[in-house]
Amino acid sequence: MSSQIGNKLKVSVFGESHGTAIGAVIDGFPAGVKIDTDQLLAFMKRRTPGRDKTATPRKEDDLPTILSGVLDDVTCGTPIAAQIANKDQHSKDYKNVAAVARPGHADYTGFVRYGGHNDVRGGGHFSARLTAPLVFAGGLCLQYLAQRGIYIGAHLASVADQKDASYDSVDLTAEALLAPGKKNFPVIDDESESRMRDVIEAARLDADSVGGVVEVGVIGLPAGIGSPIFDTIEGRLAYGYYGIPAVKGVEFGAGFDVSLMRGSENNDEFYMAEDGSVKTRTNNHGGVLGGISSGMPVTARLAFKPTPSIGKPQKSIDYRKNEDANMGVKGRHDPCVAVRAVPVVEAVTAIIIMDMLLEQEGR
Repeated sequence: MSSQIGNKLKVSVFGESHGTAIGAVIDGFPAGVKIDTDQLLAFMKRRTPGRDKTATPRKEDDLPTILSGVLDDVTCGTPIAAQIANKDQHSKDYKNVAAVARPGHADYTGFVRYGGHNDVRGGGHFSARLTAPLVFAGGLCLQYLAQRGIYIGAHLASVADQKDASYDSVDLTAEALLAPGKKNFPVIDDESESRMRDVIEAARLDADSVGGVVEVGVIGLPAGIGSPIFDTIEGRLAYGYYGIPAVKGVEFGAGFDVSLMRGSENNDEFYMAEDGSVKTRTNNHGGVLGGISSGMPVTARLAFKPTPSIGKPQKSIDYRKNEDANMGVKGRHDPCVAVRAVPVVEAVTAIIIMDMLLEQEGR
């Protein structure tokens, strides 16, 4: 199923951007896990739209209704199902583009794939609105992992050409990892916020958009998780990351910069730490060697394309009339999707890491 991910922990998402509701079903979540509802709702709120000018003005509270699998805030071991109501749809905004392919969107490919039956309103099932149930599922996984001393955090590493500081990939503490997520604008260096906001606002006022990069880290993951060749940590994470709308690039550790290094520069030398654990002095490998966790922080960066919904006039086609057409996208859209994508990246990372842990334990 294309809208499902996971082996031991299976997460499927359903719904459309302008449908009655969206939601998720989580199968394989262990029984007896205490869920902090306030913490879960606070995590989901980080993704909600309408909070400031860096996001779409669409108003959605994204409060999940848990239908099954949780009783008295404790998981039952049975499938967890939850739905999130869509309350602020403006479907009329899409009547003028019902058969005109919006550049950068899946209108045309969805039309071909589903024989013209795809829901184009707000992108339908292709919409970033579907990341809300992913954040719900990932929020549960984050709590499970934290109870085991495994922490996941992310920050907005860049917007256009404006950059934030980077995580310390060698000595990354839980406090430093999670700090950006506690801010209204998820960056490490507060001085980068104003620069990024200025770039986003300039694009918004110009009826345009900008892209960005999100950096994510995982600490506390023991060595030995993952398998070589086709079941690597990088492969499994990348598979999940590319399910996040607008992701167009993924790199781990030093990423593409390794192509500029010599082996003597890229190799991370091992040493025995005072606590008896094995560590490396640098972390160009991003916590993964041979597809298997090394015990060092797992680090990755995801490149998000500029929001394709922009107000500028664009040339396109009418795919029902088979003729050229002109258009300007109406509606409410994020001038930079990467800002609200930060908790989504954390959520997807948590889902994949938890699934791999359960596999390793044979649960």
